[in-house]
Amino acid sequence: MTARVILSAATHHHAIWLPALRQACADAAVDAEISSVVDDPAAIDVVVHSPDGPISDFTPFVKLRAVLSLWAGVQDIVGNESLRVPLARMVDPGMIAGMTEWVLATVLKHHLALDIVAASQNGIWRTDIAPPLAADRSVGILGLGQLGMAAANALTALGFKVLGWTRTSRRNQPGLVTHAGEDGLRAVLAGADILVLLLPATRLTENVINAETLARARDGVAIINAGRGQLIDDVALQQALQSGKVSSATLDVFRHEPLPAVHPYWSHPRVTVSPHVASQTRPSTA
Repeated sequence: MTARVILSAATHHHAIWLPALRQACADAAVDAEISSVVDDPAAIDVVVHSPDGPISDFTPFVKLRAVLSLWAGVQDIVGNESLRVPLARMVDPGMIAGMTEWVLATVLKHHLALDIVAASQNGIWRTDIAPPLAADRSVGILGLGQLGMAAANALTALGFKVLGWTRTSRRNQPGLVTHAGEDGLRAVLAGADILVLLLPATRLTENVINAETLARARDGVAIINAGRGQLIDDVALQQALQSGKVSSATLDVFRHEPLPAVHPYWSHPRVTVSPHVASQTRPSTA
């Protein structure tokens, strides 16, 4: 029996994903008819779903067997009351590799003070910006899912002291100091020179970085956010940058995307804006 599959994604994704899905099904000997046009919702078996796609009400899809998320984040769909079938979250080795590379690069950027070096091309020979070794630098990672754990392991391999945090239960991982809960968050904030955010956006993680948590952080901490924009209270971060409590920030995700051209992050001398490119879902691995 032929499975009827609908790709529900923004139009600019179609040229990449439709042929990739068809080829993947052919390689796996799956008999599937794949389209982006819904002519009869009652005949559809599977929806491959992106939050920017046209389908948000699954009620007319009475034969639906599953919804496959095209992205790792499912916060835009998991609470959808019309979704009555299994939801599969994307776990993509290419995304994990891409995020690990991006986190390594941005941690090293802050660790080696490369922004300061780049801004110091003024003819003055500076000897006060030599970095410590990785073993003398602590990196905190909030969020130890697939992406966070891969980044933590890679940073540990480079010699950094890595402090990992999860909201509920503590993870046991050789070579990694892990914490959980409110007490654990305080410990990571107090111990991290560089703080990496890789948490999902939920009601319980929103504004995890706020005025109170920033006050508990080390003076001069660097903030890296590749999780979700909702993790940061932007006003609190801007105030912490102004006071010097936060030395610098590299931000890949924002509450409103694209980030408005008038947003103060664009012009702040100690903020690097990355346009949500830390890691992408790649058809070849997804």
